[in-house]
Amino acid sequence: MIGAGSIGQAIARRVSAGKRVLLADLRPEAAELAAAVLADAGFEVSTTKVDVSSRESVHALVLAATALGDVTGVIHAAGVSPTQAPPEVILAVDLYGTALVLEEFGAVIARGGSCVVISSQSGHRLPALTKEQNHALAMTPVDELLALPMLQPDKVTDPLNAYQISKRGNALRVMAEAVRWGRKGARVNAISPGIIYTPLARDELAGPRGPGYKRMMEISAAGRGGTPDEVGVVGALLMGPNGAFITGSDFLMDGGVTAAYWFGDLAPQPSITE
Repeated sequence: MIGAGSIGQAIARRVSAGKRVLLADLRPEAAELAAAVLADAGFEVSTTKVDVSSRESVHALVLAATALGDVTGVIHAAGVSPTQAPPEVILAVDLYGTALVLEEFGAVIARGGSCVVISSQSGHRLPALTKEQNHALAMTPVDELLALPMLQPDKVTDPLNAYQISKRGNALRVMAEAVRWGRKGARVNAISPGIIYTPLARDELAGPRGPGYKRMMEISAAGRGGTPDEVGVVGALLMGPNGAFITGSDFLMDGGVTAAYWFGDLAPQPSITE
């Protein structure tokens, strides 16, 4: 499990019974805290540090994981939000880091294995990209990804835009990687949660975009934010035998916020010209 947050833990609790869990995070203290919670619940857990924006670090994580045995499941829940980091860091962690994790673990995943990437509803609110841009985000070699013209500092100047591009890129990369993982008999999917009550969400709700996020929840069909356990249920489906026919997919679960954004009360009124 990459990322010691509550969403990753919620999935891990549902899919890790009888398995060895390796929990990796940039902050060792966060990994140890999460590991203690899981250990108290009866799971066998070890921890290590990882920086997903570093190939050397992710490769070291892969070596640590394979030293424990076959890698049968990967939960990638690491990331930073628009309030937490500038555009270049968001792109390096959320976009490049996800592509790197999928490439490195795709090389060692066991037959029958599966992966879930935690993306975001934000990727669904980015306007349509061109066919060429979609292909570039999905297929560009990982170490060339951040050099794409569309990702340069003069093009991506706002943290929210960087986050939206990264999350759209996650969905596209998952779809492309599903082809490669499929050759090994393994599956990979993404979940795009809306506002889930986690420390990251609390940072966003307390930040400058907080009032907008609160209005999103109030006006959505569900009328509330979500919980890590609700995401955990979907993660367990995707990683377990009941999800054996699902790969290369991105599951939007946001209580209807994106529906309201495009077609409801959050939607900008279209202009009509004769």
